[in-house]
Amino acid sequence: MVIVVMLMSATTLMAQNAKVADKELVGAWLMESMQWEGEKKTVCGKATGYTQFKYYGADGEYACAEIALTKDGKCVVMPHEYGTYTFKNGVYSEMGRPAETGTMVLVDKTTFKGRWKNRHDVWKKQTAMPQKLVRYIVDCCKMKETPADIQQLIKQNMFR
Repeated sequence: MVIVVMLMSATTLMAQNAKVADKELVGAWLMESMQWEGEKKTVCGKATGYTQFKYYGADGEYACAEIALTKDGKCVVMPHEYGTYTFKNGVYSEMGRPAETGTMVLVDKTTFKGRWKNRHDVWKKQTAMPQKLVRYIVDCCKMKETPADIQQLIKQNMFR
């Protein structure tokens, strides 16, 4: 009986420590919660009317946006950034920033924990999110970067 219990405990521990493949990051993710060190945890979603969205493409495409509900019930997409990411053997980098270990940890195939400065986040993979919605938000993030020719036109016509 003791051997059976030991084997069950060892199997459970091995399953908990099993490495999640880097490729499991690919897809759309929503922030479930965030907590600044020393502050109370904020649970994202309907109750707060706020969340964040991240998209990781298999080709290294990266998009991040904030999503909020206004007081009149409208949804607002606030693009944060669009670019590239790398994630290999637990070392993560986005937008060309220095790669770091421990800033993103895949807990399992549907959860990752992240750290940004002194904030700790929990993210959930969105396997049922419609592709139309994912692409819309990614495209909004792409538009955050004003093309060079439009920047020049703005400078010439609005900041003379």
